[in-house]
Amino acid sequence: MFGLTPFNRHAVQKTNNEFVDFYNMIDDFFNDSFLPGRSLRSDTFKLDVKENEQEFLIEAEMPGIKKEEINLDYNDGRLTILVQRNEEVNEEKQNYIHRERRAASMQRGLYLKNIKADSIDAKLENGILKIIAPKLELEANKQRIEIK
Repeated sequence: MFGLTPFNRHAVQKTNNEFVDFYNMIDDFFNDSFLPGRSLRSDTFKLDVKENEQEFLIEAEMPGIKKEEINLDYNDGRLTILVQRNEEVNEEKQNYIHRERRAASMQRGLYLKNIKADSIDAKLENGILKIIAPKLELEANKQRIEIK
């Protein structure tokens, strides 16, 4: 009988040190893909936020993510970007001894006050999620008080 070597044997550990990541990198080197992508298990997507007088411009890098895998919510001044991804490799070979399934979830939240929630626009193209969040036009609540 053949002995099996555990795949990503250190992934069970919950520590997040570089020594464990080294072993995972060695295991990932021998997987099927030539150029390994970003690790959805330990990484998150990169986010840029710009502000001008009329709006906030948010750009999130999401290579390989489909728009169906993204949930975008704005609630109580907090913009939440959630990515949930399920990946399964199905090979129709008999007598397989190894199959992989991956499930990953990434989430980022931004506090953006005074936003027109019904006017937020989002578009995913070329692996970049672009979100435009227009600002509310606030009236100056300034009043001169007479001193007696």
